[in-house]
Amino acid sequence: MGAIARSAANLVTTSGVWLKGGVNNASMDNITALPSAAGADGITLISSQTASSSASISFTSGITSTYKAYKFVFVNIHPQTDGVEFTFNGSTDSGSNYNVTKTTTYFLAEHSEADISASLSYQTTRDLAQSTGFQDLGVDIGNANDEASSGSLTLFNPSSTTYVKHFICEIQQAHQNDLSLVGYVAGYFNTTSAINAIQFKMNSGNIDDGKIYMYGIK
Repeated sequence: MGAIARSAANLVTTSGVWLKGGVNNASMDNITALPSAAGADGITLISSQTASSSASISFTSGITSTYKAYKFVFVNIHPQTDGVEFTFNGSTDSGSNYNVTKTTTYFLAEHSEADISASLSYQTTRDLAQSTGFQDLGVDIGNANDEASSGSLTLFNPSSTTYVKHFICEIQQAHQNDLSLVGYVAGYFNTTSAINAIQFKMNSGNIDDGKIYMYGIK
C-alpha cells in the first residue's frame, strides 16, 4: 500500500465512516451540489435593510409559504429621539395597511450600570388585548451615540389560513437612563388570513441607524 493510500485509510473507520480529519477546505474540489439532506432544514437569509433616518422599515416581499417560520434580527437599532419605543405590526394586504388584531404579553428585566437597581416586571401598559395598534418591542431606548437596541423576533407560519400567527421576541436595549433592559414579548396575530408584510418603526421620530435581517426557516 502506498503512502497516500495508507494516509487515506487512517481517516476511515472499519465501518466506512470518514473521520473529521478526512474532510477539510482543501480535500475536495469541483463540488457543484450538496447532498439533498445538507442544509435542508436550515436558516436562509432572504433580505436585509439598513436604516438611515428612516421613518420605518417594511418587509413587503418574501414572506410566503416557502418557509414555516421567519426570523427578523435587529442589530444596533439607534433612535433619532431619546427614550422612544421600537415597535412592529403586521399586514394581510402586502403592506397597504399595518393593523392586524393581536393579543400579547410583555415582561421586562432591568439592571442599572451603577448596580443600584434591578427588577423583573410584567408590563401591563405594554401588552395588547385584541388591539390593531403597533406592539412595543424595545422600550425607552436612549439616543446617545453609544446607545442602541438589538434582538430578534420569530414569526411562525405566517401563510397559514387555518391558525392564528404566533410570534416571540427577545430584545436587549440600552435605556436612556443608563440601564440594561431585556424585553420578552410574545403573542399572536388573531387572524386566519396570511400575514405577508411586517413593519418596524419607532413610536416617535425616525430610526436613525441600524440593520434588520429577515431569515426563512424551513
